[in-house]
Amino acid sequence: MSATTSAPARLAVVVMGVSGSGKSTLAAALALALGLPFVEGDSLHDAHNIEKMRSGQPLDDADRAGWLAGIAARLRDRGHYPRGLIVTCSALKRAYRDRLRRASPDLRFFYLQIDAAAAHQRLQQRTGHFMPASLVPSQFAALEPPAADEGDTATLNAAAPPAIVLAAALAALRAAPARSQPSQPGALQ
Repeated sequence: MSATTSAPARLAVVVMGVSGSGKSTLAAALALALGLPFVEGDSLHDAHNIEKMRSGQPLDDADRAGWLAGIAARLRDRGHYPRGLIVTCSALKRAYRDRLRRASPDLRFFYLQIDAAAAHQRLQQRTGHFMPASLVPSQFAALEPPAADEGDTATLNAAAPPAIVLAAALAALRAAPARSQPSQPGALQ
């Protein structure tokens, strides 16, 4: 290997947003396009959380703590994910995103922005999932949209067709140089 050749940068991405925003759809498409593993964050909820949501009760910070720890563990795991991974996680609060950033300094976020009516409609049409449409208001109540100083986050229009959302995500990745430190310039805008 020549002195100018280096290993490719690791790419860790969290696709975030409220339920019904299209996180799983975008994450699966990104994983396929980039040849990276896809981790469905909902699969990391414990039985207590799933039952609580299924019964129409919103999760609180304490409920989410173990779930976020599981997501952070996967983001940190360079043994199983040496090239990176794509993960779904609502990451509704800045504190949650900061926790995930500490687990993976190279982390990038895609925030799927959607309005409450569209999210509610999508959840009403979704089958086979534990999250009921009745919890959409609680998701928006907890949501702290990414702030301007969260430079590792790109906001995407979740109402656009999936192919357009994927193209926008890929363009954002191409436009932002790989980061090795959280404070390095050139983060996603």
